Amino acid sequence: MVFTITIIIVALFAIWGAVAPNQLSDVANVAYNFSIHNFGWFYLLATLFFLIFSFYVAFSRFGSIRLGDDDDEPEYSTVSWLSMLFSAGMGIGLVFWGVAEPLSHYLSAPEGAEAGTAQAARLSLRYSFFHWGLHPWAIYTVIGLALAYFQFRKGYKGLISSTFIPLIGERLAAGWLGKAIDILAVISTVFGVATSLGLGALQIGGGLNHIFGIPNSTMVQVVIITVVTVLFLISATSGLDKGIKILSNTNLVIALLLMMFVLVTGPTTFIFDTFTTTLGNYLQNIMNMSLRLTPFSKETWIGAWTLFYWAWWIAWAPFVGTFIARVSKGRTVKEFVIYVMLIPSLFGFIWFSVFGGTGLHMELFNAVNLAEAVKEDATTALFLMLEQLPLSTIVAFIATILIMIFFITSADSATFVLGMLTSDGKLDPSNKVKLTWGILQSAIAVVLLISGGLNGLQTASIVAALPFAVVLIGMCISLLKALQAEDRDRRQKEKRQRQKLKRLLATQENLLNEMPERQ
Repeated sequence: MVFTITIIIVALFAIWGAVAPNQLSDVANVAYNFSIHNFGWFYLLATLFFLIFSFYVAFSRFGSIRLGDDDDEPEYSTVSWLSMLFSAGMGIGLVFWGVAEPLSHYLSAPEGAEAGTAQAARLSLRYSFFHWGLHPWAIYTVIGLALAYFQFRKGYKGLISSTFIPLIGERLAAGWLGKAIDILAVISTVFGVATSLGLGALQIGGGLNHIFGIPNSTMVQVVIITVVTVLFLISATSGLDKGIKILSNTNLVIALLLMMFVLVTGPTTFIFDTFTTTLGNYLQNIMNMSLRLTPFSKETWIGAWTLFYWAWWIAWAPFVGTFIARVSKGRTVKEFVIYVMLIPSLFGFIWFSVFGGTGLHMELFNAVNLAEAVKEDATTALFLMLEQLPLSTIVAFIATILIMIFFITSADSATFVLGMLTSDGKLDPSNKVKLTWGILQSAIAVVLLISGGLNGLQTASIVAALPFAVVLIGMCISLLKALQAEDRDRRQKEKRQRQKLKRLLATQENLLNEMPERQ
């Protein structure tokens, strides 16, 4: 049912985007603006709640509970595990926005700061940390933790609806309400991945144009999507242990090498100073940024950036959370939260300090006009920055390869997740289902790229974040209820064991006391 209904809905939206792209974009923008304007407060409170909830379950008495049987060991090494969740989570986004976002904020500064000043530069990096740090990974943490717990600890199906069993019961979770939740998750994932395929093709085309002078035309972008589709379908059909795992490890190695190159050849001392002071400012102002709205000044910056990001992360949560859960069997709750939330956040902070810090240093002190160039075309930001460093052509080519591999890994992971969600939660969906979703996603991306309907579909996917934020809160409540029940059962079991041991000891003591009397 989920497979059939989602195929129909996605096909209808794709046809709409192809036939009337402007109408789809207009309708989606109206819905998006309505949700941001009227429920911006809800996005902020919900995302902060996910952050607090994640820390609570990690450092509470539930932290030692294992995501699986008590004697289960982790299925993947920590390095491979982190590589896979990072590649699925936001790897390609960091490469794209690592230079572009701080420079964008530098020209359009938050908190009313004057654009193009030192204060604007400080705020630009602090808000980049904020948008890519603990809050988005907290969103992924709560959905991944709930899915992994119910899937591996309780033996439920790998479906988002299954996480609601403690809250609404098995009948509703398996009935129309559960199906509606799963359909919403699948649609959100398909829309997000299809638009990312199209937008990713634009970025790869920009890189090829910058390096080789190849025109970034629609035909070139269609060829890029076709090639990427073949590659990620080969990876998807080869399974987790071969395809996604190998590509994710490769991603991490190339990303680290690229980052080290920029760190060494760029303004090294400035980068370290920037990382230190920005991290301090981020931690000092995290609560203020988490709850910041502008009802008195009617400033639009928060809606255009922070609220957009929160909605975008929530819209991507079904895909990323399901994939993270799939590869996290055998981890404890505490281990899961710390690694999923803290390690990728720290890597993101370092990444923005290196790439964003280098871009800002060139803008501020080297008279390289990067910010205006980024304003014209954000896809060129990384390549224009690398152009100022040694071996620029070679490094830009490596960066393009990194984007392509991240691109393939994200699409590969999404195909795997869609297969799970539309195969009744099977841990290893059939190649037939994965191929169907892979081809369908790419076909939608090509059609909308040609017709100009990509932005409308992207906006539509973000609109789905509002109802899914409610779903995420319900998952937290259901997970907490299940954890409390397990902890209560454990303590009662321990109490019974203590009482049994006490009775045994008392019996032994009585026997020992009776022995002299018998003698």
